[in-house]
Amino acid sequence: MPKTHRKLRQFSPFFLFPFTLFLILFLSFPWVSAQETPKPQSWQIDGIVAALDDGHYKVKDYALEQLAEYEWQDLKAVVKKPEALAKKVAGILKNEKVDSGVRGSAAVALSKFGEAAKSHIPEILNFLKNEQVDSSIRRRAAEALGNFGEAAESHIPDIINFLKNEQVDSSVRRRAAEALGNFGEAAKSHIPDILNILKNEQVDSDVRESAAYALSNFGEAAESHIPDILNFLKNEQVDSDVRESAAYALSNFGEAAESHIPEILNFLKNEQVDSDVRESAAYALSNFGEAAESHIPDILNFLKNEHVDSSIRKSAVYALSNFRETAKSHIPEILNFFKNEQVDLDFRRDAAYALSNFGEAAESHIPEILNFLKNEQVDSSIRKSAAEALGNFRETAKSHIPEILNFLKNEQVDSSIRKSAAKALGNFGEAAKSHIPEILNFLKNEQVNSSIRGSAAEALCNLGEAAQPYIPEILNFLKEQHVDSYVRRDAAEVLGKIRKLELNEVVVVLDRVYEPNQRNIDFEQWRFLTYFLSGGTDEVKTLLQWLGNPPQEAIAAQSKLKYKEAKKTLEVFRDAWIGTQGLQRLQMDLANQIAKVTSQVPWKSQDITLLQTHYNNLKQDGYHQADTVKSAINKLEFWQWLLKARNTILIHITFWLALIFAYPKFPQVQAIFFWNPWVRKILGVGYVGFLLTWIPYLRRKLFEPFKPSLQADAGLDTFQHLAYFPQSQVKVPGSKDIKPITAALPSIQGQIVLEGDSGWGKSMFLRHLVANSQQIIVYLPAQKCNQGVIEAIQAKLHGQAQDAAFLKNLIYSGAIDICIDGLNEITADTRAKITHFVERYFRGNIIMTTQPLEWTPPSTAKTYYLQPLEPHQIQEFLISRQPRFPEDAKVQGRDYEDACTAYLNNTLNFQQPAEVSQSCPNNSSGSILLALGNTREPDAPTTNLQHVPQQPKEELEAAKRILSNPMDLTLISLMLSQGKTPDLFHLQEQQYHQMAEEFLKEWRYEFPLKKFSQAVYQMRLNDEKALPAADFYQELLSLEDEKYKMAVSRQWTDREGKSKKEWYFRHDKIMDFFLVQNFLGNSEEAEARLIDHMNDPRFRGVYFLLATLLPLTAAQELREQLIQYAADTKDHTVSDTFVQILRSRKVESA
Repeated sequence: MPKTHRKLRQFSPFFLFPFTLFLILFLSFPWVSAQETPKPQSWQIDGIVAALDDGHYKVKDYALEQLAEYEWQDLKAVVKKPEALAKKVAGILKNEKVDSGVRGSAAVALSKFGEAAKSHIPEILNFLKNEQVDSSIRRRAAEALGNFGEAAESHIPDIINFLKNEQVDSSVRRRAAEALGNFGEAAKSHIPDILNILKNEQVDSDVRESAAYALSNFGEAAESHIPDILNFLKNEQVDSDVRESAAYALSNFGEAAESHIPEILNFLKNEQVDSDVRESAAYALSNFGEAAESHIPDILNFLKNEHVDSSIRKSAVYALSNFRETAKSHIPEILNFFKNEQVDLDFRRDAAYALSNFGEAAESHIPEILNFLKNEQVDSSIRKSAAEALGNFRETAKSHIPEILNFLKNEQVDSSIRKSAAKALGNFGEAAKSHIPEILNFLKNEQVNSSIRGSAAEALCNLGEAAQPYIPEILNFLKEQHVDSYVRRDAAEVLGKIRKLELNEVVVVLDRVYEPNQRNIDFEQWRFLTYFLSGGTDEVKTLLQWLGNPPQEAIAAQSKLKYKEAKKTLEVFRDAWIGTQGLQRLQMDLANQIAKVTSQVPWKSQDITLLQTHYNNLKQDGYHQADTVKSAINKLEFWQWLLKARNTILIHITFWLALIFAYPKFPQVQAIFFWNPWVRKILGVGYVGFLLTWIPYLRRKLFEPFKPSLQADAGLDTFQHLAYFPQSQVKVPGSKDIKPITAALPSIQGQIVLEGDSGWGKSMFLRHLVANSQQIIVYLPAQKCNQGVIEAIQAKLHGQAQDAAFLKNLIYSGAIDICIDGLNEITADTRAKITHFVERYFRGNIIMTTQPLEWTPPSTAKTYYLQPLEPHQIQEFLISRQPRFPEDAKVQGRDYEDACTAYLNNTLNFQQPAEVSQSCPNNSSGSILLALGNTREPDAPTTNLQHVPQQPKEELEAAKRILSNPMDLTLISLMLSQGKTPDLFHLQEQQYHQMAEEFLKEWRYEFPLKKFSQAVYQMRLNDEKALPAADFYQELLSLEDEKYKMAVSRQWTDREGKSKKEWYFRHDKIMDFFLVQNFLGNSEEAEARLIDHMNDPRFRGVYFLLATLLPLTAAQELREQLIQYAADTKDHTVSDTFVQILRSRKVESA
């Protein structure tokens, strides 16, 4: 890289302004590897922000300097809240405790935020005004104000005052002049003031230089002052630095100063003029562009003249290359200088750089430059320049990459040449990507000079994203102890061009903090790079609070560590440890900090894995700090055991909960896990079965899949809520209270026996309970319990309930409510089994129904006695049947109600006395109540009731008994709706004859009563419920007709998906009618049946019908036999009722 021979003033710590101008021009040439202004990534800004919070002020300074490198346009694209960041920077600027250099950097960085930092301009101006503030801060403040541009225009007068004030430090005044120049048109009214400064010989030359340059920035506004500037250039008494700046300033005016080009050229020719001024004149000429093209031969003559100072000739080379296309015809001459061994080495080297500035115009000469690179006889510095020049050609020279790579490989070649070759490769960009593995080999080869390897690392980083896979190799290079600290730093800095480093990667950069003797590289720079390259994540900030020479405030905060922070810190240390292999100093510090954090807070059982990881890491690498961690682990061993036990239990519970939720849908789960005793006990570890038994929700879940099967016998698909009459009453046990059944038994609680005559609504009440209960209820006809109740329930569980003992426990705990219907229809043996079951499982909720019979109820059960309908309920019941009538019913609405009243009056053969008629006009219901036994109407006179004609008492009692039976009333309502007059004492027979008459009309043959009755008799003997549909399909259709409803059907789909349909008698009374046909007549079979079935509760209703249907003499004989049977067996359930019915019949016949 070309070096200027300008001398620096010894008293100034900064480069002088002319040299700065030279650098600006110099870096604008493509041969210099100056990259574009870097564009920040969002993670880089995050890293800078994190570094600004570091307790070391120098770390802040590095962050501010990095921030100042970015332009506002690029910053606002990635900074989410620029005002907040500007405020943070301003806080550093205000802090008087902060080093002056850092505050100066803060001022410059703040100026990069433009409008976002506008509100802080007065604060920067105050620093500029404050004479107590260090001059370096004031100088940077002036620079910052100039960077704000339009945002700081209102403060131009203040800046001009500083420029005029001779008491102000010259360096501050110089920066003020520069700032004014940056304002351009906005400060043009102050051009005379700046010009006065330029003219004033008493003013420091540095200030006058800046004034000259500032004038050139005003453009057309300062054109009228070009002669004044030219006079400075001509005046030999003026300081050479000022004249130099004047030359630069003139060139910046462009076309406006074209007419003065000859005068500038004269300075170049005049050997008496200071060489620095002539050098600047050469640079200035090249800035005029096409306007100075005609003077290229003059510049070339200087280039050829060996007597001219080498620095002037070098400037002439730069000037020529700056003309580019216009001067390309002179490339051979520049090339000759490069080849000429007699020419000064610096001059030849600069000629090589100049050639690369011509770009494609010099492409044809690349082979010649390459030859110099190959020629071992050529001075190494020339060859080095040739390598760098080739790299600056970039895409134009990409075909020569393999040859440059060979120089890099050749160990005989001078290290400086190989280093330049490595850097050159990085300039080729995409074209060099295919050679990354070869560059990488140099980086890995520890035998290669560290500076060459550093250049190889920089070359890799310059290739951008393509080098991402090779970051580990670059980091390994940084770990090597013998690598020069500057090389290592440069390699670390360019890592930011590839990607953000992870925590376990950036520790390699942090490790450099511990390296001694790094010359001018301080540990704060490595701390900053750790923030910057990692994006300043929370993990990195935590790490730097403990490692890498943390500031005093961070060390003080360590003793106040809380549990959450301690855990987070150990987690960060765990992740960082992965990258510390081979970083002995960092790893030692990290081990100490792990032990320190571990000993500071009490730990929890869930942290044992984290502590164990640290213990293993420390133990494996032989650190005694492992003992501290082990001590903390030992305290947690007991809790760890509990933690494992807890986790095991939670997993076990979760497993079984998942099975419970899957249970309803998967029969395999039901059979294998829940109803298999061994699987449930072993996999359930004892407690699962207990919980399933005693937690109501789980109990319900177990039976949920079987609910349809458990309730199938209730026939809920045919149950109509309107058909149920909720006003039926029961006698509450232990008292004489009579309550509505729905109030006395709202649900199944405990063990209940519900006793009532046939047709009083026992089965309907059970169906009502099942249909309205939220519990799982199993409905069991009593005859299905002939093998036992448990077995009957198991049969409904489709074979899944293999574990009878578990089922018994569930029933005992109340998992399901049990309804057992028709105890009177089963044998004494079956009743005994049911009684034994109920007494054994006394905690279960069980309700049983029966007609009156001689038996001993379970001692644990309460018996509720169902009552016949009250007189006032009879007509209410009849009226309530209307919603169930067929749509084509002949009598409905008000007509039906009148028909009910008329029927009841006629049935009871009642005539109202005059007094009642007068007191209760149109009150037919009232008269019915009187007839049914209500002693008096509330306001009716009673004096003449004895004159009312009355039916015989026995007949009236029989009528009341029939009318108080809901089943019989239902049949009466159906007949009334069809316009028929029910025969109270032969209802079933009458219903049958109506059905048979319609059957004949529809099917054209008589109903096969005898055959059908025999089939029903066999069905009853076999305890079958379903009617034989295969043999009597048409008959069942007629029985099911809505006008008669003697039978009901149920449809379902079997396991194979086939549709099924079965018919059942709607009530046992209807079945009894067909059964009794087998007992009538004079055949031996009929007479035998009369005797054989006296002790069979299934035929109890048949005997009641026989009391009505048998000839009177035969009935009386049967009565005597029943009385004898009752005397022998003490079972009066049939005989007593038979006698009552027969008595009413005798009265009727009389």
